[in-house]
Amino acid sequence: SFAYFTIKDRLPQILTRVIDTLHRHKNEFFEEHGEKGVEAEKRAISFLSKLRNELQTDKPVTPLEDELPDAALWNQYLDYQRNLSNGTGEPSWFQSPWLYVECYMYRRIHAALAQNPPIDNFDVFKEGKAQNFFESQEAIIALCTYFQELLKNIKDLDEKQLQEELFKLLQVSLWGNKCDLSFSAGEDSSQKSSPLQSLENMIPYILVNDMEKLWSLLVNAKKRNTEKSHVRVDIILDNAGFELVSDLVLADFLLSSKLADEVHFHGKSIPWYVSDTTKHDFNWTVKQLQSANHMWMSRCGINWEGNLKKGVWVYCDHMFWTLPHDLSSMAEVAPDLYADLQKSNLLLFKGDLNYRKLTGDRKWEYTVPFHQALNKFHPAPLCSLRTLKSDTQVGLKPGQGEQIQASEPEWMVSGKYGVVQFDAAL
Repeated sequence: SFAYFTIKDRLPQILTRVIDTLHRHKNEFFEEHGEKGVEAEKRAISFLSKLRNELQTDKPVTPLEDELPDAALWNQYLDYQRNLSNGTGEPSWFQSPWLYVECYMYRRIHAALAQNPPIDNFDVFKEGKAQNFFESQEAIIALCTYFQELLKNIKDLDEKQLQEELFKLLQVSLWGNKCDLSFSAGEDSSQKSSPLQSLENMIPYILVNDMEKLWSLLVNAKKRNTEKSHVRVDIILDNAGFELVSDLVLADFLLSSKLADEVHFHGKSIPWYVSDTTKHDFNWTVKQLQSANHMWMSRCGINWEGNLKKGVWVYCDHMFWTLPHDLSSMAEVAPDLYADLQKSNLLLFKGDLNYRKLTGDRKWEYTVPFHQALNKFHPAPLCSLRTLKSDTQVGLKPGQGEQIQASEPEWMVSGKYGVVQFDAAL
């Protein structure tokens, strides 16, 4: 399975890159922190080399030994996995659910640094995320230019035209999800060309397309709320770089078209899955755009900084997003987060990892309804914008999956297909 390939090849590659990144920053650690920095770097590298060895030799998964706030929850989850294995011994790297051990690896990478001050705040993935942003510059310019031109006459658009623009920006945000560094094990995955050129040709690759449902939900929320109009949309973010910019443009469009009154962004509280967005990445991206020497890029950045200051955009992170749990256990494990999401009119979940967590990362029949696979996770109407990079997919028409499988055996993991998949949460 793709899970086996990931654990055997991709994860060790990612660990090797992390170790290499720390090596390369040795001088910087020395300049900033003296000998203490170099010692910390050595300790972190030895911790990570040991981790890589455990992974490659299929050792049992061990409890976390750090004092970080989420350690107890992780260790409880390990006990839960032990009970699942029907007493057949300890969960190990190759004898455990893929989602669990992959999340566990990133949590151990975090521990390697967090336990070794003074380099405990160093993000080993930061360079890659910045590089993805700079290498996607042309696509970012094209998108910001298109969007700023659109804003000039957004007030004059009729309902049909607004709908068309929403669908375009949803698709840009969907295909922006191809720019995923954990998927390419850290290799270049930037968006080189204008993302708007090829949308028409990409429509056939959207296997479930519920954009109409999103439109009617937003339009009806608006109509229902005319008195004290307040529509909130939440975007559960995935990758930094081009994908994040496409999410920010979508969020700005929702506000500018008055389809939403506020947007809440949910990012990761620690570096995660190589290219996932942290608070630092979010603020850094807005700052980069602001200071860009391109008129429309900097206009976007300035407006977005303004949205954050006015409080119509809110960035939040919660430890739950970097736990190994399926989202179906959120109500129990993170009731505060679940209650917050219940206040939303629409939740947009970006990317493959969120899809795996929404559906419990199981090997479902392709035709199982999305609502069923969510396993009672229904805080609010939700939609997954995801390009397929792992072998789980639900909600397809009878025969649809088998038909693609016949001509493209790799269809579920190539990132070539996508879904805009909606659940009304009723």
